[in-house]
Amino acid sequence: QVQLVESGGGLVQAGGSLRLSCAASGRTSSSYVMGWFRQVPGKEREFVAAIRYSRITYYADSVKGRFTISRDNAKNTVYLQMTSLKPEDTAVYYCAVGLSVSSTNYDLTRIYDYWGQGTQVTVSS
Repeated sequence: QVQLVESGGGLVQAGGSLRLSCAASGRTSSSYVMGWFRQVPGKEREFVAAIRYSRITYYADSVKGRFTISRDNAKNTVYLQMTSLKPEDTAVYYCAVGLSVSSTNYDLTRIYDYWGQGTQVTVSS
């Protein structure tokens, strides 16, 4: 089992920045890919970004150039630095960990094995 705890959400004005953190504990592994997804009420959870232990990264087109994912392997922690935030970025952001993530399926929620409880990000216009 892997436990994930997110932090760093909050309320920010459009154009502002926030940094999310997600700490993993339990049976962590260097094989795990760590990722971020987000969800708004009434919509499916959508991929935001993911990062391999080797620090290879993947991004959704909607956040490229604005969000940066990084990880501290020694701390089993993944970060999501969000800049130039827009009202449409408002969502609950979830951290996820997956063992079977590849370069062709990294954006699929069903591929990820463990999920955090989510943290709310609200961007006001």
